Amino acid sequence: MDFASDNTGPVHPNVMAALAAANTRYALPYGGDDLTAQAVQKIREVFEAPDAAIFLVSTGTAANSLILATLSQPWETVFCHTVAHIHEDECNAPEFYTGGTKLTLVPGPDAKMTANNLRKSISAEGSRGVHGPQRGPISITQATERGTIYSINEIQEISSIAKEFDLPLHMDGARFANALQALDCSAAEMTWKSGVDAVTFGGTKNGLMAVEAVIFFDPKNAWEFELRRKRGAHLFSKHRFLAAQMKSYLASNLWLDMAKKSNDACARLVQGLKQIQEVRLDFEPEANIIFAHWARALHQRLHAAGAQYYVMAGDYTTGPANEMLQARLVTDWSATSESVDQFLAILRD
Repeated sequence: MDFASDNTGPVHPNVMAALAAANTRYALPYGGDDLTAQAVQKIREVFEAPDAAIFLVSTGTAANSLILATLSQPWETVFCHTVAHIHEDECNAPEFYTGGTKLTLVPGPDAKMTANNLRKSISAEGSRGVHGPQRGPISITQATERGTIYSINEIQEISSIAKEFDLPLHMDGARFANALQALDCSAAEMTWKSGVDAVTFGGTKNGLMAVEAVIFFDPKNAWEFELRRKRGAHLFSKHRFLAAQMKSYLASNLWLDMAKKSNDACARLVQGLKQIQEVRLDFEPEANIIFAHWARALHQRLHAAGAQYYVMAGDYTTGPANEMLQARLVTDWSATSESVDQFLAILRD
């Protein structure tokens, strides 16, 4: 009953086998190996983007921050949602790697910025001449930090505003595969065909050990990114161990199969939670994340039985038994129906 995070789950056995195989031979360093070339080619095929510039890094924070640094100047501002990962969970890494670019927070329901709010926020910035920040990239999180998903239409509405103001659009896809499975569309349709310029293509939260792909659909950004990656200490010497993960991830649609398993486990959990009167869902889950409230006494019962998940605010160990506290539940590819049902049974008792 481990629903703390999709970072807590195991690495898929196919990925471990690929790492072991990569460890049986010598290979050129810094991405000069055959595995890297093969992984890059496969990503281009998946995204239907033969000219895309693609790079591998080991963390989502590195990917997001280095992309935004490449797409912005220190005197600009990045437009993102109020609960975007780049704002809430990256310890100011985007501001650090960009050399001081600020973040302008754009509100919107269900953890998604709306096109109307984005236009208002962009219009409010870049209007004070030399005294204020200039307009910079737009960044959306797909799936969002609250488990919701931008529809294709919503992405296109945001990208149309980006084009209107001549601003690049970045997608933080730490849970890219989960969103893609839920939308039942192609990677190209969710990105460049909808006006996205750069993508963090996540893998770590979906069964990999530690690798994310950076994708620029316009290769003009390639050399600057390479320099920033090296200067930022994120160019791996034994790069083949990143590439081996990514290549195995994309082989035989493993990445989509794992995302479907985590999404299906979440849907089973949501279905059960909706049948429990004492539970209040905070958002309608669309991928593999659930935010919900229930009483402290139920939190105590679940944790006593060994359940693992985050209580987002308040101390579940002490206080009024009937006080409602928010839980965050995240399923990963290894979550089983049995663990979901066990969790629900304890919550019902």
